[in-house]
Amino acid sequence: MALTVAATAMLVAVASPARAQIYSWRDADGRLVLSNAKPHNAEAVQSYAVPEAEGVRTTRNNVALDRMQAYDDLIVEHAHLNNVRPSLVRAVVQVESGFNPMAYSPKGAMGLMQLMPATAREFGVRNAFDPEQNVRGGVAYLRQLLDRYDGNEQLALAAYNAGPGAVDKHGQAIPPYRETRDYVTKVNGIAGDAPKSGRTKLYRVIEVVDGREIIKYTDKKPQ
Repeated sequence: MALTVAATAMLVAVASPARAQIYSWRDADGRLVLSNAKPHNAEAVQSYAVPEAEGVRTTRNNVALDRMQAYDDLIVEHAHLNNVRPSLVRAVVQVESGFNPMAYSPKGAMGLMQLMPATAREFGVRNAFDPEQNVRGGVAYLRQLLDRYDGNEQLALAAYNAGPGAVDKHGQAIPPYRETRDYVTKVNGIAGDAPKSGRTKLYRVIEVVDGREIIKYTDKKPQ
């Protein structure tokens, strides 16, 4: 498995040591950006006063790589249980949260796969910041969307981002929202195309866990 992580180092020059102001936001790819210049188009910008500072240096190391590796077994396990290719789940996690289990969006999405509260409840996720619960619920939701759109990954991803209502409203097509179109492009770019393989007979199994029905897929015929 190839893992690609962008490592960057940045020096932010501050004009006035006595009144330094640093702005922090995340770019379109979810990367953290620090600058002494206030951005015009970024959302959720935070600012920090840095008195008596001539400059700020920040580096990005292998934290993202370590996180990616830390959750890979979990991703592979639930991807296989739900018959979703692991590379697609990895890509969704990367774009949604950058493999940060404590990620929280201004809209209320939580955890590795950025589950909204209603989605978390639907899939029995009591603590969306718990990686195991979050990935279990997120992959099950992704599987539900793939089933809804006959395995069409692009529509499933669009629905994951904008909601199935938006996809259906636009004739079961990717909605004309820039955010959603960019999201689908990014995830596809990371995950790559689904591999072409011979037909494999899969069995849909429903298990009851804590009083909730959990759908799983297996190539082994149930007894």
